[in-house]
Amino acid sequence: MKSAISERVELAKLCSSRDWSKAIRVLDSLLSQSCAIQDICNRAFCYSQLELHKHVLKDCDKALQLDPTLLQAYILKGRAFSALGRKDDAIAVWEQGYEHALRQSADLKQLLELEELLSVAKPGKQDISFTSDNHVSNSKLSTRVSLSGPHIDGKLNGSLKYQNEYNTSGLFQEHRDVSKFCNTHTDNFDTLNGNSDGERSKLSLPLSELLPDTNSRTCESFKNRNALGDGSKLTVDSADTSDNNSICHDNYYLGSSDLTSKNQKPCGLKNGTHNNFDTPSYASGSCTGLSENSEHCSKSSASTSNSSDITESHSMPNNSSDSNNEISDESKRSKKFCVAKISKTKSISVDFRLSRGIAQVNEGKYAYAISIFDQILKEDPTYPEVLIGRGTAYAFQRELEAAIADFTKAIQSKPSAGEAWKRRGQARAALGESLEAIEDLTKALEFDPDSADILHERGIVNFKFKDFDAAVEDLSACVKLDENNKSAYTYLGMALSSIGEYKRAEEAHLKSIQLDRSFLEAWAHLTQFYQDLANSEKAFDCLQQVIQIDERYAKAYHLRGLLLHGMGDHRKAIKDLSIGLSIENLNIECLYLRASCYHAIGEYADAVKDYDAALDVELDSMEKFVLQCLAFYQKEIALYTASKVNSEFSWFDIDGDIDPLFKEYWCKRLHPKNVCEKVFRQPPLRDSLKKGKLKKQDMAVTKHKIALILAADSIGKKIQYDCPGFLPNRRQHRMAGLAAIEIAQKVSKTWRSLHADWKHSNRSSKSGKRHRRKERISLASQNRGGAGSSTSSSSETSASYGSTEDRSSSRPMMSWQDVYSLAVKWRQISEPCDPVVWVNKLSEEFNSGFGSHTPMVLGQAKVVRYFPNYERTLDAAKTIMRNKLSVHKKSDEPIDLSKEGKSEKIDHAKSCDDLYELVGEDFWLATWCNSTAFEGKQLEGTRIIMVKMGQQRGYDFAIRTPCTPSRWEEFDAEMTMAWEAICNAYCGETYGSTDFNALESVREAILRMTYYWYNFMPLSRGTAAVGFVILLGLLLAANMEFAGNIPKGVQVDWEAILNFNPSSFVDSIKCWLYPSIKITTMWKDFPDVASTFATTGSVVAALSSYDD
Repeated sequence: MKSAISERVELAKLCSSRDWSKAIRVLDSLLSQSCAIQDICNRAFCYSQLELHKHVLKDCDKALQLDPTLLQAYILKGRAFSALGRKDDAIAVWEQGYEHALRQSADLKQLLELEELLSVAKPGKQDISFTSDNHVSNSKLSTRVSLSGPHIDGKLNGSLKYQNEYNTSGLFQEHRDVSKFCNTHTDNFDTLNGNSDGERSKLSLPLSELLPDTNSRTCESFKNRNALGDGSKLTVDSADTSDNNSICHDNYYLGSSDLTSKNQKPCGLKNGTHNNFDTPSYASGSCTGLSENSEHCSKSSASTSNSSDITESHSMPNNSSDSNNEISDESKRSKKFCVAKISKTKSISVDFRLSRGIAQVNEGKYAYAISIFDQILKEDPTYPEVLIGRGTAYAFQRELEAAIADFTKAIQSKPSAGEAWKRRGQARAALGESLEAIEDLTKALEFDPDSADILHERGIVNFKFKDFDAAVEDLSACVKLDENNKSAYTYLGMALSSIGEYKRAEEAHLKSIQLDRSFLEAWAHLTQFYQDLANSEKAFDCLQQVIQIDERYAKAYHLRGLLLHGMGDHRKAIKDLSIGLSIENLNIECLYLRASCYHAIGEYADAVKDYDAALDVELDSMEKFVLQCLAFYQKEIALYTASKVNSEFSWFDIDGDIDPLFKEYWCKRLHPKNVCEKVFRQPPLRDSLKKGKLKKQDMAVTKHKIALILAADSIGKKIQYDCPGFLPNRRQHRMAGLAAIEIAQKVSKTWRSLHADWKHSNRSSKSGKRHRRKERISLASQNRGGAGSSTSSSSETSASYGSTEDRSSSRPMMSWQDVYSLAVKWRQISEPCDPVVWVNKLSEEFNSGFGSHTPMVLGQAKVVRYFPNYERTLDAAKTIMRNKLSVHKKSDEPIDLSKEGKSEKIDHAKSCDDLYELVGEDFWLATWCNSTAFEGKQLEGTRIIMVKMGQQRGYDFAIRTPCTPSRWEEFDAEMTMAWEAICNAYCGETYGSTDFNALESVREAILRMTYYWYNFMPLSRGTAAVGFVILLGLLLAANMEFAGNIPKGVQVDWEAILNFNPSSFVDSIKCWLYPSIKITTMWKDFPDVASTFATTGSVVAALSSYDD
């Protein structure tokens, strides 16, 4: 075990490199040795850097139990409450800490910090913003780690300069230079404007995600980018495509122009907070917008230019995010305001000073501008124009709370100042305060109802707030007023796509590109649109256009890698992702995706290397943290697979070998902290690779392998759904084909033995009919009991395929779960980043019901894959409500629907709104499956849930299937009977038949078992694919091959879920399945899959080898 001293040295290094996850592990180790209060606070701080605020609260409570006067704990706990939106709790905690500080001989800096926090939090009732890491310039700290003090009103109070040194005694044993710490913002959408190269070097850029820039120019959004490029400006107006888009309010002028730099890249995030802040211009109506060459306004005393060239659209979960924007000196010089008219109510001296302050903002000298505005406001504290000017300067300095305060004072001084309403709305949008931003922008529209600029801004905020209907309304109105606004068209396309208006969405995206064929973000979003609809051909065409425009646009390679990965071509995906990483080497999305590709094709050393790199990437969003959690789990699976690569494929057993708790956390994407402490970790790669390197014979091509692969590709592609959102994946097709052939081969051996028993029973029987009945009973009982059988308890049933022995005949037998486990194993190895596991093999959490959740509607968004089932699911819900006259609350208590004429309202319900109004609260109800095993019994099928989506309009309307032990036992019995029915139907007189009509009972029995499988949903994911693979394999074993395709729009699993009776399901499927079935015995000539692809390595090689 490491000594405490060495661990503290390591801790210091980890904190210097901002590796908070590993720092937490070291602190855990230190705390296990001795429970030091300071270490508890240090861990709370590390958790705060990962935005794990509930962990912060837990540690702070623990520290305060040990020392109720510990001021550090009060400060951190209050910040955690503030970040969680619990402002009153934050204030209460800070007040409590402040009282302790006054009563004791406290650290003065902490007392002042608490006082400042309270002074800001109480009056304005606004969110308090904190930076994650203090921006320290050339400072050396002894036994201290830099942490931000309060980020008050968007700025660091000068009096608190030394409060930002967070005392973590024991972390550092020597002086450390912490000036390299990046200034990131964990809780709010922040705007960073570097004023010098020195400052830029200290700024950390946010996670790259794709949302359209709302301006004509685009910016590179990845972490290793240092500056936006020349000619850039900050704006919210986003009037990027208009050469003349001036708006006059109360002597304030907004110009707009295009100053696009060829070197600028798109930036943005899905569902991010729009963070554009425009520069105010003080002018008369005689000023007009400048063209691209920034012509001087003839009637102005200063030249004007557009302030709409830079947007930030980076997001983090929970409406919080980082945005860093550094502006070059040239770009600052390019920003000018018009000041053409002197106020009649103010002195000439004041207005000259106002003009000078504006000029300083134009040149990017925000601090100097603020000092000028401060002097004016000392003489006249309510001068609205000056307040707006200073607020704008604050906004450019990312001091958004201070900006909001100034805009608020301007509004109080002059309620008709539409400009102040608009700017406050922009600042609030940048902070993620969507509701407040929408209110302010709506008020601004009262003063200028035909402002395309404000409509554009409000439309973007509505989109980020997921009010897609309102976004469509605003953006549609915007493009009517400003038909050249390419940014508005891009957002309009995304909003329309979200509500399922795909044709109109495509038209809007194409219009944006028509306006500017070099608009990279528009191309990227059109790519995503086509990929979501599974139109891979058009998606590839768009990406080719993007790369022709800018071959250094890293997002294009990430998107193409993602598309190739989704289509099963992992090797080509690796090439594109590698190019993307050569441009943006710390892009965690590319690192994680490339790692998963290496993992899938068996290049485990490269996979582990990329997983480690992803784990080491600096965190600046919760989304990245989720990817890092997944990288941890996937690395363990890669190491496990590497250790099995030269073993027989039958020894590859994730369900049996991997710890249940690990699988539970993996499936739920939970923090791996508990996993690290409680479960066995895989040996390091060097140990795995001693026996885990792919052998040449695994990669060797043989006639048997070629024959099987060709047959598998033909058979496996039959699993493909012809529905929006389902990309064709040839890796999955090959997996399905090989699995189906192996199932047919193994099942046929079992059936051969059963048929031999049946014949032997007939020959030796003196009374054939009576003995045949006994034999059938015996045949059924052979599938019960034993370690691998379906009737053993859910916790004991083997998830691995295999065979049990019938003691009386020594014939190999297979249970239903043995059969399905064959397909499960193939599904697991084909795409290792999908956590496909048997639910009953998870941890004890299984007892509380681990369930799949498949939404059709999320808020106002229509989920492209599953919304086509919306109407049928709504009808099914109404049928169940009429039948049961009750539904269930979240707490599972029943809600009576038999009173007050509610049954009539059920009949007239047409939408989620109608059903929710009828019930009056969140609810769920369950479909049922009529049992075949137990006459008259109804099994609980799938739960249909409806949950109102908080402040957002709309509902979470979804299906959810909980797998509890009692439900497992019921379906286990049903599956056992269904499997026995198949065996009995084929292994008697029908055995070996090639008569289509004679095999009718076999086909129906297979479909019945498929019905119960889909309603059972016993896997964490992958139930649909596995179910159809089994159907194909069993048909083959009975000399039948499905030679057609699943009809367009049909999703077989949903057909089962929405039919309450197996006979109804059979009828709905047989109408298209049976005509496409051909009788064949060709499969019997195929080489044996298990011996041809004997090792795990050979299976991986088969799935990864393509020769076009």
